[in-house]
Amino acid sequence: MRGSLWNRRTVQRLRQALISTVGSMKIKLLLCCCIGFTLIALASRASDFMGWTNHTAALERFSDSRKGYSIVMNTWKRYDLLKQSISHYSRCPRLDSIHIVWSEPSPPSDSLRKFLYHIVQLNTRDGRQVELKFDINTEDSLNNRFKEIKDLRTDGIFSIDDDVIFPCPSVEFAFDVWQSASDTMVGFVPRMHWVDLTKGDKNHYIYGGWWSVWWTGSYSMVLSKAAFFHKKYLSLYTNEMPASIREFITKNRNCEDIAMSFLVANATGAPPIWVKERCYKSCGQAIMSSGS
Repeated sequence: MRGSLWNRRTVQRLRQALISTVGSMKIKLLLCCCIGFTLIALASRASDFMGWTNHTAALERFSDSRKGYSIVMNTWKRYDLLKQSISHYSRCPRLDSIHIVWSEPSPPSDSLRKFLYHIVQLNTRDGRQVELKFDINTEDSLNNRFKEIKDLRTDGIFSIDDDVIFPCPSVEFAFDVWQSASDTMVGFVPRMHWVDLTKGDKNHYIYGGWWSVWWTGSYSMVLSKAAFFHKKYLSLYTNEMPASIREFITKNRNCEDIAMSFLVANATGAPPIWVKERCYKSCGQAIMSSGS
């Protein structure tokens, strides 16, 4: 009898303890849920206060306002490379137009025009309409690559040489980076310059190529052979920059990329942004300007 009574009491105590434990867990779970909902509500109000409401919609409006980008491609008597580049870049998703800067004595042949137009049509069958234009110049000057283009439909310009090919995903990523800082230059080719202390003043500089960037771990410009910038800088380069600089570039057939990088830096007071990516085709096989 005593053993049976003791067992019944033990079972009752266990039941009471179990009920108490379950009840305590329910209360804790309820409290956690209340706290969680409170935090969510506070976060929502905080986001409203900080202006973060409809963040996705804001991004969509931001993206639509740019309408993609235009390629301004410099070329000079390298038709095979030109065909390769046009064939490649015309596949990039947000490309709006391609402007080929033509400074050769003779205009582009009909066969070259037809071939390039045909390539663009083949690569844009997904509903996109990429415009292809030749910007013909009578004077042979590297300044031509930065002449103002009146009929550009986009704010963003991807300046590129005909011998430089980067993957479309990398170009699209660089375009996203440029959208976040559209007043500066965003490019794939970094360079370095610093004061030449041997000259005794601060008006002379040393120019360093890729190995200087690699060795110092820093850069001060990105070259326009593969860079995004705002179309307004074409007007500044053509109409506002000192004529002596353009004359130097025409005479020496060099340094137009340094001039553009310095123009943007001078106008904004902001540094350029380097997007790290390897050029995977044609790069370095036929360099347009390789002087000192």
